[in-house]
Amino acid sequence: MKAILFDRFGGTEVLRETDIEVPQPGPGQIRVRVKAAGLNALDGKIRSGALEAVFPTPLPSVPGHELAGVVDALGEGVRDIQVGDEVLGWSDTGSYAEYALATTVAPKPAGLDWQHAVALPVAGETSERVLNLLGVTAGETVLMHGAAGAVGTLAVQLATARGARVIGTAGPANQDYLAALGATATVYGEGLVERVRALAPDGVDAVFDLAGKGALEDSIALRGGTERIVTIADFRAHQLGIAFANGPQERSAARLAALAQDAATGKIVTTVTAYPLDQAATAQQVSDAGHVRGKLVLTLD
Repeated sequence: MKAILFDRFGGTEVLRETDIEVPQPGPGQIRVRVKAAGLNALDGKIRSGALEAVFPTPLPSVPGHELAGVVDALGEGVRDIQVGDEVLGWSDTGSYAEYALATTVAPKPAGLDWQHAVALPVAGETSERVLNLLGVTAGETVLMHGAAGAVGTLAVQLATARGARVIGTAGPANQDYLAALGATATVYGEGLVERVRALAPDGVDAVFDLAGKGALEDSIALRGGTERIVTIADFRAHQLGIAFANGPQERSAARLAALAQDAATGKIVTTVTAYPLDQAATAQQVSDAGHVRGKLVLTLD
């Protein structure tokens, strides 16, 4: 089968398309013929070797943590899934490939296409886990740094669904995008503390940092301390006494199924930019550069 892999750490030039053996499902696993693979900022950090101490990666390795596709084979003990089912979920073997193994998946609703389906597993799980860590409830104001990306797109909507007000930061080109999602938008950068205080005179109750670009100091100033600040992107967090949400992931097939239904009916929206599998290096270059609106995905025929 065709797959993207890397056998050394480095820039996107280490990614190459090659033929590898089709994986065989073990007990409790399914094999999925991949229609779309999700691309996350974490993929580039792992590829570069920057996270080797945190996420040891045996080489060669196929990137990718989420997939949407058609069930192709069943491992021993799988009861509630059939060959031919359309699913979305988390990959066990790397999803930048024609076939991948998975353990936790949810049914893909007929009204949800492959590209938008694969935007849900990682972003949805991360958003809900961090909002729970922050204890976000109705009537509170949440500041989200870098809110226009894949996780931010869902986090804004899930927080507002709880009855919270979201102040989201993004670049000038994404101000209208955040407003359409339900956030009060403002630009990041110099003067952010003053802009947020003007928008929220009574203060912000919690901060979700998705940007990882020096926003933590401003967050501490706005909160008057380090409580109820969580980052998924700034590795200086522990030095500043701030929580870094690096897991464990809470992979729930039931919750993912509910999220997929909400996406199929338009209750929540996703935004995707798609690249064919053989342009995985280009897609990762875009991801590494940051400022992505919504989700980057790889598509397979």
